Amino acid sequence: MNDFYEKFRNRANFDEHAEAIADHLDKYYKSGEITVFHEIFSPDLHLDVYFVQSEKHNFNILLTAGMSTLQMSVPAAVENPKDYQFAELMLLLPKSITFGKVTGDNPNDWLIAMLKEAARFPHHYDTWLSIGHTLQATADMEPYAENTNYTGVVILPSVTFDEEFTSIQAGENLINIYSVFPLYADEMNYKIENGYNALLDKLIEKNAKEIFDDTRANLLS
Repeated sequence: MNDFYEKFRNRANFDEHAEAIADHLDKYYKSGEITVFHEIFSPDLHLDVYFVQSEKHNFNILLTAGMSTLQMSVPAAVENPKDYQFAELMLLLPKSITFGKVTGDNPNDWLIAMLKEAARFPHHYDTWLSIGHTLQATADMEPYAENTNYTGVVILPSVTFDEEFTSIQAGENLINIYSVFPLYADEMNYKIENGYNALLDKLIEKNAKEIFDDTRANLLS
């Protein structure tokens, strides 16, 4: 456990990124439209989640704030690796989905947990997340919670927001906002076996929406 804490204690922290994210949201939304689910205890990096409920959209937004506090390990072989070192994750939600105080008792809290687990993943495993990457809820691909059949996610570019919203300049650092799209187990297996472009073709073929739908039809059906 001590090695675990040391791993994060010795990393360079970009705490100013949190302020850049807050300022970025303030450009688009009123303060009364923004709620912050503050993390009480953070064993590694402090990770809050914004919940934006704006009248200008027919959906609400969950957005992580803290993933970009640490730099991801982008392979040197990637073109312009500095452009991918920092990221936050976003999930668009129907207006019907609400949250309490995020104690774990609310049936929708798994959505916040899913985002936070994904945001921590690259830092725990010294890797990176970008468009086309997938993550499983568990090694056995079990669902995120008892009340959902989703077992993983794929990282996508937002088709709802343009680059002006999904790119945050924090000093010399670029923070990318990626969209998270939950997947069923067979969809995840399909992506693993056939690649991201094949999954993307299915998303386009089925006209899949970026706004979360816990009852959406399977992309492979």
